Amino acid sequence: QLVESGGGSVEAGGSLRLLCAASGGTYSRYCMGWFRQTPGKEREGVATIYTGGGRTYYADFVKGRFTISKDNAENTLYLQMNNLKPEDTGMYYCAADRFNLQLSRHYSNWGRGTQVTVAS
Repeated sequence: QLVESGGGSVEAGGSLRLLCAASGGTYSRYCMGWFRQTPGKEREGVATIYTGGGRTYYADFVKGRFTISKDNAENTLYLQMNNLKPEDTGMYYCAADRFNLQLSRHYSNWGRGTQVTVAS
């Protein structure tokens, strides 16, 4: 089970930190990541981390602003979001899979999402 938290409303230029608490399994070797669905668009990959190889992947539109990290001991995934823009507004989802799917949407496990709203 994946449960997201940390969403909220901020002004442009602000920051938020999303958390995803994973339970019901051992996720230390999973690929985990953050996806978002913004109004009028399909769900898209934001950032993922494959702890099997210590690799991270970022969408171009968040590079330099967002940082993904993972605490294997706590089974918790984080997304630090800085310099937020109004176009970052959307529902953010946590996902996990045994395979390194990078930013693909074909993850097998999904949370229910947390809303992020950025005001201009």
